Amino acid sequence: MSKMNLPNKLTIFRVILIVPFVVCLLGGEAGWFGENPLGADLAALVIFIVASLTDLADGKIARKYHLVTNFGKFMDPLADKLLVCSALIALVELDRIPAWVVIIIIAREFIISGFRLVASDSGVVIAASYWGKFKTTFQMVMVCLMLVNVPGAEEKLPWLNPAAQILMWIALALTILSLVDYLMKNKDVLKEQK
Repeated sequence: MSKMNLPNKLTIFRVILIVPFVVCLLGGEAGWFGENPLGADLAALVIFIVASLTDLADGKIARKYHLVTNFGKFMDPLADKLLVCSALIALVELDRIPAWVVIIIIAREFIISGFRLVASDSGVVIAASYWGKFKTTFQMVMVCLMLVNVPGAEEKLPWLNPAAQILMWIALALTILSLVDYLMKNKDVLKEQK
């Protein structure tokens, strides 16, 4: 087995960071870290930002130094989905985002993953679209704002909740738009082969 390159190590690191992220986020609210959950929320925010930055770094490094691997092609988008979906599910638990929004976002990920599976069986590779990249970026920024939006934050940062809500609607719109874009551009994948 070949040695794991830096982009793949960053991807694995991103997956590993999900555990302390969720522990800090949910544990802070549950009182695992004492009376003040704000410290745990800030720790969760820092971990999420670091994990999100590894997403930017691993792709750039892989392309710049020609380190693109099959493992990276498979694991990088999976790591993104695991990170964002873990954050969104935890935020539902904390009552910071409506469950129906998260259901739509996660359903889109299942649909696209299934679509890519069918495409790969036909020998077709479906590349990530710009809409999908915008969607992921807005989702990550939205999650960051919702992580900061703890009880009492609205007094010091009155713009925070409205900004998080606006980003939620933009992320939701981009989720639906990117799904429609994928399906329209690749509708031939679902046609039966003769």
